[in-house]
Amino acid sequence: VQLAESWGGLLQVAVSLRLSCPASGRTFSLYGIGWFRPAFWKELAFVSGISWNGGSTYYADSVKGRLTISRDNAKNTVYLQMNSLKPEDTAVYYCAAGGRVSASNSYDYWGQGTQVTVSS
Repeated sequence: VQLAESWGGLLQVAVSLRLSCPASGRTFSLYGIGWFRPAFWKELAFVSGISWNGGSTYYADSVKGRLTISRDNAKNTVYLQMNSLKPEDTAVYYCAAGGRVSASNSYDYWGQGTQVTVSS
């Protein structure tokens, strides 16, 4: 499975952004997908995750209520809708496939990352 995050960009506080993570490979629909970003307390902190069929979604406390993860297996794509962006959301965002929810070291496949910068 190969993953490639969409372009993030430079954004103003409180705007919205939708990141997408299109994937290649026939087995995409079998994998749970996670989004991660670097944090000072660990190399990659969990942001959000979704089960293989979209039936279960997971969020870090810091993003609950502002971010929504979804997937379209027919398009081999996972989305991360980010609303009410804050400066502390500034980070490189990575999508990953094949792991256990929030455990970054359990994921087998990673995208190259996309920079999201939120300016006040």
